Amino acid sequence: MNIRALATDYDGTIAWHGTVPESTCEALEAFKASGRTLLLVTGRELHDLFSVFEYSKLFDLMVMENGAVIYDPHTKENEVLAPAVPKAFVDRLREEGVRQLSVGHAIVGTQQTYQGVIEEVIQEMGLELQIILNKGALMVLPAGVDKASGLRAALARLGISPAEVIGVGDAENDFGFLELCGCSAAVDNALPALKERVKCVTRGSRGAGVEELIQKVLREDGETTPALSGEMRE
Repeated sequence: MNIRALATDYDGTIAWHGTVPESTCEALEAFKASGRTLLLVTGRELHDLFSVFEYSKLFDLMVMENGAVIYDPHTKENEVLAPAVPKAFVDRLREEGVRQLSVGHAIVGTQQTYQGVIEEVIQEMGLELQIILNKGALMVLPAGVDKASGLRAALARLGISPAEVIGVGDAENDFGFLELCGCSAAVDNALPALKERVKCVTRGSRGAGVEELIQKVLREDGETTPALSGEMRE
């Protein structure tokens, strides 16, 4: 398999409590130095990511808001891929007591504890919205928008086939984009259900696992996916 790009989730994958270790940044730099492409695929909004991560230019493109936005860290341009969630919907959630709301270009984020009331509001208002979970967090997005749709659009811009991408993640909202990639990986701290569905699982957790994955790609450049995955899985 010819791996041309790495698509990685942020929280719980390269980052722990919002912070990316220096060694992981160095591994990402080494991957780019090999002539390959780096993509970030995250549920975070841009301002939220920038509050904890200062190395955005490591990435060629960043898929933000769980697939709703593509951000180019070099030109600082946003491409919004989905319509905004209606303001009336957000207002209604606040009226219903939903707190800790974060509203982006096309995403509304809160906690999973509010899932029941949010489902009721979506149904009552007749909106084409979906709920996506992520380890206790809850995201509301327009139907059909997810990390897979966002990554597909980003790869099209870069002229890279999904078959040439290795993807890595840790949680429920990573299922779709990992299935799109030619090779899928999970870090050791990933949810058990995700580990069961990917082609390889790293021995290390979070950033250490991504470093391990990158080192193996660079060391065994050009080898097949089975060789990449077989030695890595415990």
